[in-house]
Amino acid sequence: MPFELEHSIDLLEQLVNTPSPSGYTAEVMQKVAGILEEAGLETRKTNKGAVIATIKGQDDDRQRLITAHVDTLGAIVKEVKPSGRLKLDKIGGFNWNAAEGEYCTVHTADGRKIRGTILMHQTTVHVYRDAGTAERSSDNIEVRLDEKVFSAEDTRKLGIEVGDFVSFDPRFERSDSGFVKSRHLDDKASTALLLELAASIRKSGEELPHTVHFYISNNEEIGFGGNASVPEKTVEYIAFDMGAIGDGQSSDEYTVSICVKDSSGPYHYGLTRHLAELCKKDGIPHKLDIYPYYGSDASAAIRAGYDVKHALFGPGIESSHALERTHTESLEAAARLLRAYVMSPLVEE
Repeated sequence: MPFELEHSIDLLEQLVNTPSPSGYTAEVMQKVAGILEEAGLETRKTNKGAVIATIKGQDDDRQRLITAHVDTLGAIVKEVKPSGRLKLDKIGGFNWNAAEGEYCTVHTADGRKIRGTILMHQTTVHVYRDAGTAERSSDNIEVRLDEKVFSAEDTRKLGIEVGDFVSFDPRFERSDSGFVKSRHLDDKASTALLLELAASIRKSGEELPHTVHFYISNNEEIGFGGNASVPEKTVEYIAFDMGAIGDGQSSDEYTVSICVKDSSGPYHYGLTRHLAELCKKDGIPHKLDIYPYYGSDASAAIRAGYDVKHALFGPGIESSHALERTHTESLEAAARLLRAYVMSPLVEE
């Protein structure tokens, strides 16, 4: 079946508009399970909250697993300050300057959603001489609540307490020139494509050469999303995640990025070459790359001791862990490689 661009982007918009910082993913995982079940797939939920759907293939003894993660960066309330504002602690790896000035939502334990803005304490240039030079750190960053509060007691009366999650507004936007920009394209862009693939295979009745597990994880940003509950017959493990773009990188916003090595070490040579050969055979625009400060669910599974061949590929994402952007050409290339892979033979070497 051809890549359904419009439907995939609509699904991506739904996902990025569903708050899901690591540790606060129940709503988005329920949505993921619902999408798979609506397509006629059975799902199971792991104890850690991941969702797995399986499509059986001709060979059910040697299986594949493809994972994408739907958890995102975010923050958690560290302290309710005497002023009534909130001190934060980061969830995931990002710099505070990437979130400074962003609108946010505080999710209280009793289900309330309270709006605010992430700001430097020394924001007002007419008052603070160091407004531009003060360190962007958890000591200086705070949440200004959109409520009439003057003290910690006032804030606590709203139901806000230490441990409440804070999500960042995604600001999803699609341009006429084909760009898609939003926070949390890492890794909701890949998740949308993986869900689309699973649904299309189920609906079309296409037969896969090998059984494939579609594993949507919910803890990747904190390092252990896909390192448990891997079905025992899995022999190939693919992390379908973003390609990193920057100086010295090959990856761009118009191709699928295949990672040969990240901070965990090289990915499986044979499986990585297999992906590159599929791209060459089918004319899929692609780049091979190294991501120097990166780890994936596939590398987490290897560290956990799983005896699998592992690889990593996905759409190229500009300005990762900040205001991210990709292009529909990259999404299409990633979707094409994903489909080519599940229809291909296993790597034997």
